[in-house]
Amino acid sequence: MSRTTPSTILPIQRVMADATPRAWRDGIVVEVRPADVVVLFLDGGVTQLRVADADTLVSIGDPIAHHPAAEILSAGGRRTTARVA
Repeated sequence: MSRTTPSTILPIQRVMADATPRAWRDGIVVEVRPADVVVLFLDGGVTQLRVADADTLVSIGDPIAHHPAAEILSAGGRRTTARVA
């Protein structure tokens, strides 16, 4: 079971992610700022995500998963809210 940051992930987000497991997108972090992460997804898309404390959560080159409907970013066993910027 992955660790979740309880203060940022709402119960409804967990329910949405669990109900639609195929919506997760895998990618690699290509840029990190204090509140943003730029991700190159394996399907070729590039997206900027708004992530609180992004620079402490991920580094360039880290693999991540993003659930766009639930607005969750999963990285290194940690989950936090991530909205498209």
